[in-house]
Amino acid sequence: MVRLTADLIGKCPHFFNAIKERELDLRGNKIAVIENLGATEDQFDTIDLSDNEIVKLENLPYLNRLGTLIINNNRITRINPNIGEFLPKLHTLVLTNNRLVNLVEIDPLASLPKLRFLSLLDNNITKKPNYRLYVIHKLKLLHVLDFKKVKSKERLEAANLFASKEVEEEARKESAKTFTPGEVPNEPEVAEEQQTPKVVAPTPEQIIAIKAAILNSQTLEEVARLEKALKSGLLPADLQIPDHDSGTNTAKEIDDKMVSDDQNEVDVEPNNEEEQRNDEPAPMQQD
Repeated sequence: MVRLTADLIGKCPHFFNAIKERELDLRGNKIAVIENLGATEDQFDTIDLSDNEIVKLENLPYLNRLGTLIINNNRITRINPNIGEFLPKLHTLVLTNNRLVNLVEIDPLASLPKLRFLSLLDNNITKKPNYRLYVIHKLKLLHVLDFKKVKSKERLEAANLFASKEVEEEARKESAKTFTPGEVPNEPEVAEEQQTPKVVAPTPEQIIAIKAAILNSQTLEEVARLEKALKSGLLPADLQIPDHDSGTNTAKEIDDKMVSDDQNEVDVEPNNEEEQRNDEPAPMQQD
C-alpha cells in the first residue's frame, strides 16, 4: 500500500489535457485511502485516481475548482453522504469497475449539485432491477449515465415508477435482498430458468374442463396456452381449471362448439337413443 502524501502529489504528472483543463495524474500508485488532497491547493480541474485500491470515496477537502473526478478500477463500496459539500462544481464522475452493489449506495451522489455525467459501468449495482430508472430518479439533473444520454421518456418513466417514498424504499430493500457481497451475480435468475414446472396427465374430466376454459378464454394468449396443454396431453400443475360439475357446458356441447369453430369436419355422436332412431333410415315396405 502507498499513502497519498503531499510529496507523492508533488511528484505525480500534472498537465493540460485534451480539453485544455489542468489535470493531476495519480493513476496506478496502489493508493488505498484518499487523503492529503488539500496539498493540491485546489489548482486542478481534473483529478485521475484510477487503477488504485481505494475502498471509500470520502475524506475529501473542499475543492471548489474540481469538475472531473476519474476513479475507475478501484474497490469503492462506500461514498461520503455529504460529498456535495466538498465538491460543489463536480460535473463528471467516473466510477467504472468498482464494487458498488446496492441502489442505496449511490444516494449520496444526489448531494452533488452540478453532476451531469456519471459512469457506474462494471459495478454489480447495474444488474439491479430498475437500476437505470432509480439513478435517473435520484439524480434529476443527470445528462449522461453510463455513456448513454438520459432521455425525456426515461425521466418521465422514472418519475412515475418512483412516485412515492414507499416504492423507492421497496426498491432499496429489494436491491439489498437480491444480492450480497460474494454472491454470484444473477444466480437467482439462473436458478429460476433451470426449474421445470411439474406436470401431471389430465383426467377425462380435466380435458373437458380445459375445453370449457378455451371457450371461455378472454385473450388469445390464454387460448394458446390451454390448447397447448390439450394437445400435449400434459397438464401444468399451476394451471387453474374449473370443476367440470360446475360448468355451464356439457362435454357434448363443448365438443360440438369446438368442432364448429375449427373445421366442421368431425361427426358428433347423438345425445341419446331417441336421436339415433330419428337418424336411422325408415324401413322399406314390402309388397
